[in-house]
Amino acid sequence: MPELPEVETVRQGLAQWVVGRRITSVEVRHPRAVRRHIPGDVHFADVLAGRTVLDARRRGKYLWLPLDSGDAIIGHLGMSGQMLLQPPGTTDETHLRVRFRFADDGPELRFVDQRTFGGLSVSEGGAELPDEIAHIARDPMDPEFSDAEFVAALRRRHTEVKRALLDQTLISGVGNIYADEALWRAGLHGARPTDALTGPAAQRLLGHVRDVLGEAITQGGTSFDALYVNVNGESGYFDRELNAYGREGEPCRRCGAPIRREAFMNRSSYSCPHCQPRPRGSLRG
Repeated sequence: MPELPEVETVRQGLAQWVVGRRITSVEVRHPRAVRRHIPGDVHFADVLAGRTVLDARRRGKYLWLPLDSGDAIIGHLGMSGQMLLQPPGTTDETHLRVRFRFADDGPELRFVDQRTFGGLSVSEGGAELPDEIAHIARDPMDPEFSDAEFVAALRRRHTEVKRALLDQTLISGVGNIYADEALWRAGLHGARPTDALTGPAAQRLLGHVRDVLGEAITQGGTSFDALYVNVNGESGYFDRELNAYGREGEPCRRCGAPIRREAFMNRSSYSCPHCQPRPRGSLRG
């Protein structure tokens, strides 16, 4: 599933190519793509016609486009969602779900989603911050993110550190890939108890989370297949920089030990058995 760097890359593309343009029509080709818009697909299209996109914003893994009506379009990419800019008349993608046309007759915005786990909706009055995503925590790239509040909240939790990093109400935008990468850099096993971390260890981990996310953004995110691309259909290249995730059996780039894979919440975690030893009892960071 796309994480913060992938969604931020898409947001940057929307900011460049969609902001300031007036929507003339919206074609919903599959109602599941707008299932979170409770009034239905016809209302979704009608309420957006004639509206101008004012900005492109993000909260965690969610995108939103504030409109001149005071409403906002909310988007979530799910497992395979893509926001593509295509010249009018370009052959429709096999999994095209929603098409936006604009008054300037420039590139269309197309929401393409093979697995239809993603979706779009309109948030009434949600231009500043849609109510539907207000519960999601700020991410560490947000200028208003508080390091001190995060460290304190993390250490109050009674859970494992990787589970905490994936909790979008604590810190948003971090998923399986970047959690593993930050933990590798911090030398922490994902099962380390959060309430056993020292303040400096928690702060160090946060720094690595921020560094990993920032570096991934500059690389356009991580693409393991053709499902994640930016608005121009281009893949990200951060997969070349991964130190832990997906590298089972390969040598750790720090110590040479084979990277291990462990089951985690119906997924997998990757770590170095030497650099990231499993916690024992109340071992502190």
